[in-house]
Parts: sequence; C-alpha cells; structure tokens
Amino acid sequence: MLSVHQLTCFLAAYEEGSLTRAAERLGYAQPSVSEQIRTLERSLGVQLFRRVGRGVVPTTVADEMRPHAERVLAALDETQKAVQGVKSFETGTIRFGMFGIARLYAGAGLVADVLARYPGVRVELIGQNSTEVQEDLRRGRLEAAMLAVHNVSSEGMSVTPVAREELVYVSADPERLTTPVTAHRLSQASLVMPETTYRAVDSTRQTLRQMLHETGRNPQTRIEVEDIETAVELVGMGLADTVIPRGAAEQLLPRLAPDAGWVSLRPRQFDTFAVVHRTDAVLSPAARLMIELATARIRAVAEPLHRR
Repeated sequence: MLSVHQLTCFLAAYEEGSLTRAAERLGYAQPSVSEQIRTLERSLGVQLFRRVGRGVVPTTVADEMRPHAERVLAALDETQKAVQGVKSFETGTIRFGMFGIARLYAGAGLVADVLARYPGVRVELIGQNSTEVQEDLRRGRLEAAMLAVHNVSSEGMSVTPVAREELVYVSADPERLTTPVTAHRLSQASLVMPETTYRAVDSTRQTLRQMLHETGRNPQTRIEVEDIETAVELVGMGLADTVIPRGAAEQLLPRLAPDAGWVSLRPRQFDTFAVVHRTDAVLSPAARLMIELATARIRAVAEPLHRR
C-alpha cells in the first residue's frame, strides 16, 4: 500500500534529481529516502529512477506517476487545512438549535455576531419549535440549543436557564387591557394562538394550561395558526386576542397591530429560555461559542437569569 511518506520522497527525488538533495530538502537522512523509494518500487512492481552518476533520472513510469502523486498530496494538504479551519472557526459549518420565535430575539443578530468573529464559517440555525429541536438533541443531530422550556428538568438533558420572558395578553379592545387578566378572565377569552402543530407541547400553552388548572378549563382558541405574526395580525383586526411573550409583542404590535396593546396576566406568567444539551455531551468549541453568543443576545432582550 502506498504511503504519504513514500509519495513525498518520490516527488522530492523527482524534482531534485538527486536522493541526497531530496533528503536535504525534506530534512531526512539520505538512506531513509532511498529506502522509501525502493519500498515504493517493490510495492508497484516498477522502476521509478535510474542512477546516473551521483543523481537519479526518472523513468517513463515515474513521469506518468508524478501528476497523480501531486494530486494525492495536494488533496491531503487540503484535507488537513479544512480540518484545521473548522477547528479554528475559519471555515466549516456551525449548527445550533433555536426555539420557534428566536428570530424576534436573536436570529439575524446572532448570525451577525458569529460572522463578525469568523467570517468564513457557514451558520445554520435549526428549529421551528423547542420540542422538535429537543428531539434533534436527543438523537445527536445537534450539539446544543437555546430553547423555550416549560420546566427546567428533562431526563438525559442538561438544562441551564439563562433568561425569562413575561407572557402578556394582547388585544385590540382597550376595555380588555384596563387591568391584568386573571385565570377566570382568560378562561372566557376568545383567543388566536400560534404553534398549532405543536399545541400539545408548546411551552406557552403549557404555562397557560397550568394557570387555568384551577378553573377546570383550557384556553379557548377560536383561531389556530402556525406563526406568531399571523396571530398578531388577526388580533389587530379585532378577530381574537392572544397571549405571547412580551418581547414579541413589543416588536410585532407597532408593525402588525398598531391599535392593539398588551397587559400582564395575574399572577404573572413567564416563558423560560434555557441552554439545552445532552448531559453526557462534550461540547465542541463551536457549540460553546454559539451558547455564549445566544445567551448574550437573549439576555439583552429578556430578563436575565443567573445561575446561583
């Protein structure tokens, strides 16, 4: 089997026309270069050089072999550079999981943060809902993620809360915004809610179901949609009210429902944003970078939570 060492000695001898000069160029002992070339010749069953005086002359087989050897060594060099590039964040792909409405908190800004440090990388932010992202973590498709979680415990997962965001009641009817919305009032409201595909596991809906537990009712959804922007637009049209994170309301209402407003729930309710990864995972430098930058972005918008 051919080796990198053999091909390196072959090309040096071919280009230098001398085993002695090839050895000097490579920093090897001359007998070592000679032995590598003899081993290569035996492996291939051909003669690659003829001795002429103190030098060597390549055979026609060596002439034919040279460009192939150059391509092999060039490919190996590119492979090494690619690996080193990923290691130093100069090239490669960084993948990180995010909760569904992350675009309103850290999406574009997070990508910009990464590219400002490492302009050669490729960035992938993965996820439409925290539940599906957590499944990707379990299966090893992602190393780490920033998720909206209903509670801070999950079997087999390390969950580190970094911020929380108040859930607020949004309506285009000023009379519904004069006082905080109690569980009883919420149970009677006509709501439009996003994340309909994930309605059973969405963290916001889980929080609302827990809030309404004592009333014996679930939130009454009049309209189900997938994205939060559509929900806010429908609120602006006066067709229903909604409950969404405060940061999302502050960003979306001026643009999509300028006549609508928001008020707190009573008692106040929160979504928790947490860094999540497998308990046994050894995080790569790329994952640690994304955790650092995503945490900073989330805490700039939501209320920071610090580990005690």
